[in-house]
Amino acid sequence: MSPEPVQAVTVVGAGVMGRGIALAAARAGYATRVVEPDAAAIQSARAEVDRILARSAEKGELSAEDAESARGRITWSTEGGIAEGSDLVIEAAPESLALKAEVYRTLAPHLPAHAVLATNTSSLSITELAATSDRPDRFVGMHFFNPVHRMRLIELVRGRLTSDGTLDRAERVSRAMGKETVVVRESPGFVTTRVNALIGNEAFAMLEAGIASARDIDKAVKLGLNHPMGPFEMIDLVGLDTRLHILEYLHRTLGEKFRPTPLHVQYVKEGRLGRKVGRGVHEYPGS
Repeated sequence: MSPEPVQAVTVVGAGVMGRGIALAAARAGYATRVVEPDAAAIQSARAEVDRILARSAEKGELSAEDAESARGRITWSTEGGIAEGSDLVIEAAPESLALKAEVYRTLAPHLPAHAVLATNTSSLSITELAATSDRPDRFVGMHFFNPVHRMRLIELVRGRLTSDGTLDRAERVSRAMGKETVVVRESPGFVTTRVNALIGNEAFAMLEAGIASARDIDKAVKLGLNHPMGPFEMIDLVGLDTRLHILEYLHRTLGEKFRPTPLHVQYVKEGRLGRKVGRGVHEYPGS
């Protein structure tokens, strides 16, 4: 039997990833609710979504009417009750199991029995997160990539109890958003995070050893390996603190090859967190 079609999507979190996921859902035609307890974050997210839609219309990627329709499908709120009746919840909270578990507990009374919970975690165990929810069989990983409106991939991560119907529903929504998918069995870091973490960690080790400058390491990887971004450009975009949390988790679960370099740890202690603060491995004047 086919799963019930998704009509309403709730996104939890209006940070960099949450606002991008909300935009993707709205453009796909879903009634989209965004839950974000920080009113200032909502204001920032709305402004960015408006800018992206306006640019897309200017470039002819969608009509002005479609841009306005997508904008009108998004409802923003600081209260979890807005999720009432949602068919799919995509949680995009920070990488903390305890914080994510609190999100699931808070939303549970508002969700119908058939609703699917998805997490955008880039590294945490789907099975462990699912166990903190009231619906482990209707729980799945949907790992989006930044910037969501440009990146084509979603990693669909199946926990030990994720049902076939849940995975199918996530696949259908992903396709409606215009994304390609890969299905990954429960494993720390999935596919992309593990590969990216190793590349970034090795780049930091080379920088620490004085083998090459950060700019030359980025340039070598882009021009020599045909990557669209250098490893440090990627780390600055993701956030050095976020990448450090991921490495620490992978180090605990997968071993020594994921141990963060001392230089990476030092940069985070110095507040060099990446583009979001104007300074990471590289400098971003005016950010």
